[in-house]
Amino acid sequence: MSSQYDVLVLGGSGVDTIVYVPELPLPYADSYMIRPGIETRAGQTGDFVALGLSSLGLRTHHLDMIGDDPSGDLVRAFHRDRGIDFTEVPLPGGTKRAVNLVGPDGRRLSLYDDSRSRESDRLPEELVRPLASASRHAHVSLTYPCAFTLPLLREAGLGISTDLHDWDGENPYHEPFALGADIVFVSTTALSDPERTMRLILERGRAEIVVATAGAEGAYVLTDEGLVHVPAVAPRAPVIDSNGAGDAFAAGFLFGRLTGESLDRCALYGAVAGAYACTVPATGSDAIDRAGLLEEVAALTGSPASGREARRAGSVVRRTRPLARPPATGPRT
Repeated sequence: MSSQYDVLVLGGSGVDTIVYVPELPLPYADSYMIRPGIETRAGQTGDFVALGLSSLGLRTHHLDMIGDDPSGDLVRAFHRDRGIDFTEVPLPGGTKRAVNLVGPDGRRLSLYDDSRSRESDRLPEELVRPLASASRHAHVSLTYPCAFTLPLLREAGLGISTDLHDWDGENPYHEPFALGADIVFVSTTALSDPERTMRLILERGRAEIVVATAGAEGAYVLTDEGLVHVPAVAPRAPVIDSNGAGDAFAAGFLFGRLTGESLDRCALYGAVAGAYACTVPATGSDAIDRAGLLEEVAALTGSPASGREARRAGSVVRRTRPLARPPATGPRT
């Protein structure tokens, strides 16, 4: 029986206030004149993954908790206006919020409001089970209620992915996600030894694939067959905002995975989608579409191959020596 959805995205909804600042870190001053103007818009990690997947033509459903408040209205409109199916659960503490400071080079500093969550927050089993049974894959955001859905998703037989973002490799909060997913994304930003952390995830958990994104340094993909380096893709336009770049990478990678591409091609899809995300302002909430992605990949590889044919195409991923921590420069995905 065919599934109604390709991907069920769980968690990660919220609203960000975007502030473009003259530099990061921002020196103390009594006030700054900000241009372009300060804007508040819907779009946190789950929203952007859902947007990226939907823009690439995958049938996507998003499930999360949001508040009955103006911020929640922005989240509802985000999904409605983009045709993304959304099931909401009331969040008593109100819709999640953050303030993102963005420097001239596109780097971001996020100030996350951690006061919205409650110990009792849950995504109801009676909603998770039928949505899981109607889906091929689940992408689980790193938010508290989502940890309790992992056993239900495994019971439904779904492939599971998650993004640990800037995990330091030690915080125990992240472990259920790191060890409970088949595909694990993580940023190298806070990792003192990225390769060691990647190998621990692979050895201790369910993961078949661990991907460490390193912004302008590219990304690293670890499987039982070894570690490979994925070169960064040069954006076709100036880098202006790295908000959502990691989410775009994950969406591009999952698009390749769910359409039967080789691992090399999945990684390239992620790199292209992430690079595109850095060229558009976060206030625009834009994502690359399937035609744009495939056109860019064809230009980079000289091969428009897709699905099983991509396995016979030339690889742009090269083998790498043991992973060293990238320098702290350039936008991070």
